[in-house]
Amino acid sequence: MSPIRVALVDDHSIVRRGLSAYLAAQPDIVVVGEAANGESALQMASTWQADVIVMDVLMPGGIDGIETTRQLKRLIPHTHIIILSGYADDARVIGALRAGAITYIEKESQPEQLLEAIRGAMAGKAVLAPALMQRILEAQTSKAADTLTEREREVLKLVAEGLTNAEIASRLTVSEETVKTHVASILRKLGLAHRTQAAIYALRHGLVS
Repeated sequence: MSPIRVALVDDHSIVRRGLSAYLAAQPDIVVVGEAANGESALQMASTWQADVIVMDVLMPGGIDGIETTRQLKRLIPHTHIIILSGYADDARVIGALRAGAITYIEKESQPEQLLEAIRGAMAGKAVLAPALMQRILEAQTSKAADTLTEREREVLKLVAEGLTNAEIASRLTVSEETVKTHVASILRKLGLAHRTQAAIYALRHGLVS
């Protein structure tokens, strides 16, 4: 299996060097590039061909890590972006996830959590600390669920039960493409980025037992 190609975006060179050395020591990871700010990341991203980009939030220059993430997801949509920041207020966390980041990790976290996030990203999994996930969900307004249609509520319930799109389509006797459309609408209305977040939202808000 090919190693996971990781790029680092952080304005502190000591942070980049430390992360690079730590990640390079892992047998399944190779560091393919670095950038000190968002503008440089946007210029170099296509040459990195990274599977995962680890991104800081606050950096000098015209755009921060959240806006850089948003633009990168347009340029290289299949690359997973993990936010690694010393700041984890609700606005930044939710903003980053809405911009397309798959995971948000605080810099004070254990190094193993970053490895878990990188490897999880390759499987399309969001790896968030339980406390952080709870805060994100609590920050969602209770009115958001009221905007869901009855069919979207049905789909959300089945997502929370762990069914795939194909299984949901079979259960509801609709096409898989229709299910994908419903899931996309659910995520947009609830301000969530991933199915995992939608499932947790449903569980915490009593939409599924």
